[in-house]
Amino acid sequence: MQSRSAEERRAELVELYREAAACERCPLFKTRTKVVFGSGNADAGLMFVGEAPGMHEDQQGLPFVGRAGQLLNKLLEEIGLAREDVFIANVLQSRPPGNRDPQPDEIDACRPFLHRKIELIEPRVICTLGNFSTKLLTRSQRGITSVHGRPQVHELGGRLLRVYPLFHPAAALRSTKTLEELPVPIGAVAPMAAAAATAPADEDTPPPTLFD
Repeated sequence: MQSRSAEERRAELVELYREAAACERCPLFKTRTKVVFGSGNADAGLMFVGEAPGMHEDQQGLPFVGRAGQLLNKLLEEIGLAREDVFIANVLQSRPPGNRDPQPDEIDACRPFLHRKIELIEPRVICTLGNFSTKLLTRSQRGITSVHGRPQVHELGGRLLRVYPLFHPAAALRSTKTLEELPVPIGAVAPMAAAAATAPADEDTPPPTLFD
């Protein structure tokens, strides 16, 4: 793949945002208030991908600004990071009515945008938050409960990178057990991103029997 400068990648990311803001690929464009493209550091080595915007996200046009976002901010602070250090996005860019689960056609409509963001931002580690982002980016039907906290390696955006599935912060707000479990694996995120930054490309070979 031809290498782009940071300025070129940022310019293409802005164009992608403009395309997303005008997107009518699924019916959700009729009910959204604002498109929620993603936010953070366009050169981030660490990316978080959630499920879909909620009410507060839909109103502000920013991901993870409600209660789940406040918890994510707290978890990031505990490992020495801030939102400005990472890039945060969702599988869907428009809020599903009533915060229902994303539908397959909606995921398919937004999938090219997410993959293009990954290609342009070039993260070294992606933390998938919850079932929908985990299944989409690992291309597996394994649920989050069985893969939570288990790093994987996948080809995304034309590059091999680490995918780290984690429980969604919203799930932690609903379950004391999940809330107690979540900080432990997220503590490995910063060291993992740092290690990925220095690892030779030929070490990033996906293990063929990851779930066997």
